[in-house]
Amino acid sequence: MVKKPKTKPRKKTARKTVKAKVRKAAPGHIVINKSDDKRARWYVVHTYSGYENKVSEQLRQRIVSMGLTDKVLEVLVPTQEKIEIKQKEKKKLREKIFPGYLMIRLILTDESWLAVRTTPGITGFVGIGSQPTPLPPEEVGAILKFIKTEAPKFKAKFTEGEAIKIVDGPFAEFLGTVESLDDTKGKVRVLVSIFGRETPVELDFLQVAKI
Repeated sequence: MVKKPKTKPRKKTARKTVKAKVRKAAPGHIVINKSDDKRARWYVVHTYSGYENKVSEQLRQRIVSMGLTDKVLEVLVPTQEKIEIKQKEKKKLREKIFPGYLMIRLILTDESWLAVRTTPGITGFVGIGSQPTPLPPEEVGAILKFIKTEAPKFKAKFTEGEAIKIVDGPFAEFLGTVESLDDTKGKVRVLVSIFGRETPVELDFLQVAKI
């Protein structure tokens, strides 16, 4: 009886799958591809106000599924952190700087333009005439720096010239008029009528309320 030579079992080779590396660099900032391709520029598209984050996520999914991650590299909803005064409590929130707009870093080709332009919620590119116009590098740099380094600001619910009521402090129950606002410090300068003349008083946002 002739024995058959033993054959070595074949090694299973794992199939390499390429996945798009998608990460969020900051709130509202989706990095699809970290490529530093010099052809890529930042563009602005118009979308429905209030749906910026939803549309940016839809665009991300669309770009990945269409295999265009080498053309559309980043999507950004510019926001800044603010502190809102609500029911005498301070609450942090992120407020959109340009409601109704998205910034997209891409290599502009017919294919990438069509993919972005036909994404649900995007109504068009911002540009001169019918041509998308890239943002100047200095503007992009200023926006990105503002998003990353800007200290929290207070979200004012008052406007200059508005009549308000003081609800706390030595002038509680007095009525006044807003003269100026300081969003950074959360302060409001109010003109209060004392002894028949208007006197400016600086108060915290928590100390005043709408009439």
